[in-house]
Amino acid sequence: MSIKKFVYEKIDLKLPLLIIKAKNGLLGCGYLNIETFNKTGESCAIVSGVSTHESMFEALVKFVSKAAQEKGVEKGMTGLEALELMNL
Repeated sequence: MSIKKFVYEKIDLKLPLLIIKAKNGLLGCGYLNIETFNKTGESCAIVSGVSTHESMFEALVKFVSKAAQEKGVEKGMTGLEALELMNL
């Protein structure tokens, strides 16, 4: 899969707030709260300890929303693996 198919967002704060948007969900950094995604029924996987979009691909998923779990996303997979599942 080409990583160019994703949408990249960065908000500069003390640490960057990073988001990579796939067709059917998103990969976010630790600034995000997975419970919000559970309330809205949206797919999200969260990685932490990242400072660039590129580092998000290799980082391990720490939190997964229920909707993302239904797409096969699991804790411990890489950010890229999670994005691939949420891009189907």
